[in-house]
Amino acid sequence: MPKILIVDDERIMREMLKEALEKLEDKGVELLTADNGEEAIESIRTEKPELVILDVMMPRKNGFEVCNTVKNKLGMKNVYILMLTANSRHECNKQKSKEVGADIFMTKPFDPDEIAKKAAKVLEIEI
Repeated sequence: MPKILIVDDERIMREMLKEALEKLEDKGVELLTADNGEEAIESIRTEKPELVILDVMMPRKNGFEVCNTVKNKLGMKNVYILMLTANSRHECNKQKSKEVGADIFMTKPFDPDEIAKKAAKVLEIEI
């Protein structure tokens, strides 16, 4: 069963992302959540999700630190990481996300359909 880990310190944002990905749940995808960076790393280690939707600004390790740990320190290159931020310093964050190994970078507010389509493509599922 494919897994998607949604990591955001704001409960409302986690709920919005879960709602956007509901179609994938119907196809057998398990949606997991974490609300801080340390919890995210632990969940990635134990659950091994195929896709992580990762907020940049979070307590106890930000998204860049989480991505760097997963991709470079743990060597989990097969975990697809989508970085998501509301930060207006878009180009700077986009560059930094590439440096730490993120696969894609998007800004909030996001289009729920676009998130669902990207997730389906990563997991090779038709929606």
